[in-house]
Amino acid sequence: MIWLNIAAKLVPGIIKTGMSIAANRRKTKELESVAELKLAERMANGEVEFKKAVIDSHRGDWKDEFCLILISIPLLLLAWSVFSDDPNIQEKIDIFFNKFSNLPMFYQALVVGAFSTILGIKGISTFKKK
Repeated sequence: MIWLNIAAKLVPGIIKTGMSIAANRRKTKELESVAELKLAERMANGEVEFKKAVIDSHRGDWKDEFCLILISIPLLLLAWSVFSDDPNIQEKIDIFFNKFSNLPMFYQALVVGAFSTILGIKGISTFKKK
């Protein structure tokens, strides 16, 4: 009987807290929606750059990770060749970069530009200064 009295006193408080949490979540979603609408209006007016929309569109996209893995492979092989004292790997990496540097400049710029765009860095200007 005593437990029933305690439960009767606790349940209304729990329900009130749950309703408050649900109301806060609804209010948060509503405010986020209003903020997105205002941001879209400011982007349309040219007041804000298009970067946030691009970042949101790339969320959950695997091409960034894929390019990062591709870029990291030569570095990992280079580190392995240094620490394992395997000169064959170092020679092969040197051959790869020599062959890459002999490719036409437009192709090198295309590769650097593609990776730079995916990773969100301004690589073309860095590439031109070289």
